Parts: sequence; structure tokens; C-alpha cells
Amino acid sequence: MAKRAKHQGTEPAPAAVRETAAIAPPSAAESDDLRSGKYVYCIIQTDASPRFGAIGIGNEPADVHTVNYKDIAAVVSDTPLEVYDPTRENVLAHERVNEAVMRDYTVIPMSFSTVFKTSEDIIELLRTAYDAFHDVLVKMEDKLEFGVKVLWEPEVVIREIEKNDENLRLLRQEISSQKGSTYFARMQYGRLVDSLLAERSEQLVTDIFSTLSSVSVASRTNKPIGDKMVLNAAFLVSRDRESDFDAKVKDMDAKYENLKFKFTGPWPPYNFVNIRLKLERAADAE
Repeated sequence: MAKRAKHQGTEPAPAAVRETAAIAPPSAAESDDLRSGKYVYCIIQTDASPRFGAIGIGNEPADVHTVNYKDIAAVVSDTPLEVYDPTRENVLAHERVNEAVMRDYTVIPMSFSTVFKTSEDIIELLRTAYDAFHDVLVKMEDKLEFGVKVLWEPEVVIREIEKNDENLRLLRQEISSQKGSTYFARMQYGRLVDSLLAERSEQLVTDIFSTLSSVSVASRTNKPIGDKMVLNAAFLVSRDRESDFDAKVKDMDAKYENLKFKFTGPWPPYNFVNIRLKLERAADAE
């Protein structure tokens, strides 16, 4: 039965906002201040200055707050000026903040280990990319991402296909009964199996997308991982249709006994936001 996994560090998340400038190195005066940087988790739309508690990245969870510009804000915490390694602990801390924020806000997730030197640098980011951020926040308002992976056991599926495909069944019988070389028969069998598996996979994927499209706003297909994965997809779902989407996935899982559904989320809309930013820091220009 399909069970949803929520933010357990098992879902690789692509960077939704990529900021290409490197961290500006601290000055000599700042080098003694180990918490002089700002780690940015996501962008939200708000006129207020919410605080989210001591849940930020770091050995001692930092207080998470906002840096505001007009009606948008970056969700941040104080941090040393360093690049964080993508360890499981650090990635989970990054996701923990986004998960807490998205309970009440639509979020544009920033890539992992996005660190700015000062609040002024962040305000400059918000100012220069204001139109892009605002446009995406409007389009993504009250929408969540869910991941759906579908896997099968090829041998089980092949046996199922053989029951209904006479040509495949006869070829297998020929290989089993033939006393001489079976090379050409095995080659023919292999090509036919590949063709029928591809056909069955396409039918399944079409049915799954057709079913889930009725309760989702958009979808994206990612490359399957390994031979057993039939589908690796992300779905954008309105917050008020979350239970409907959950029910449809469970219906599909019950319909296909030989398939295994892996259902994760809700996530920030990683697969549906792609803003590329190029910033120049004053320190970099010097």
C-alpha cells in the first residue's frame, strides 16, 4: 500500500533558485564574528516580520527570521561565513525550516547552502529580482509539490505478459525445448520482452498521469533511476486538493498490485520554479 513519506531526507531536491555568486570573504574585522553571515532558506510574500524559532542550520540551531523588502522577504538565520557540506543532518535542517515556513506561507526554496554576507546583500537580491520573485509567488500561491515514484519487478511483469501474449509464450517454450543453440531464439525473445515492457510501461504512465491530472495543477517527469523504476514524477497540487491527491495515489496503488508506489511530500515547488540569479558583490569587484 502506498504510504507518504514526509521530509525524511530521502527525496533529492533540485535547486529552485540558483544564486551564482560566491560567498564574499569576511574582512579582518569580521573574521572574529563567527555568526556574521546570513543563511537563506526561501523567499515568501509577507508585510510582517515573522519569526520561526530556533530551528535553523548549525550545531546549535539558529533563530529563523526574515529580511524584508516591500511585500516579500527572505527567511534566514545567522550563520558563520562558510559553505555547508550536504550531509544528511544539514540537508534535513534546511528542509526542516522550509517545512515549518510552508505551513503558513507559499515558499520559493533557495538552493542548499546559500549564504550571504549581510542583510543588505539580501535586500539587494530581493530588490533586483523583485519582479521575478513576486511573479512566481503569485503563480505558486497555496500550491505544494508531491513526488510519485512507481517501481515494478520486471520478472514478475514478464510472467504476467506471457500469460496474455502467445508469441512470447511460444518463444520461451521453444528455448526450453530446443536441444541445439538457442542464441537466435533468445535474442528474439529479449527484443520482444523489451518491446512489450516498454509498451506496458507507457500504458501505465499514461494511466497514472491521466488519473492524477484531475487533482493536480501541473506535473513534471524526471529520469527514472534504475531498471525497476517505471515513473519518477513531481506533481503540483493546490493546498485544498491535498487529500484528494492522496486518495487518488492510494487508488492507483490498489489498482496495480504488481506496482510499488513511493509517495513523498508535501515539498516546496522545487520542480516548478527555476530562477537563475547573477549577483555581483562589492567585495568581489574590488
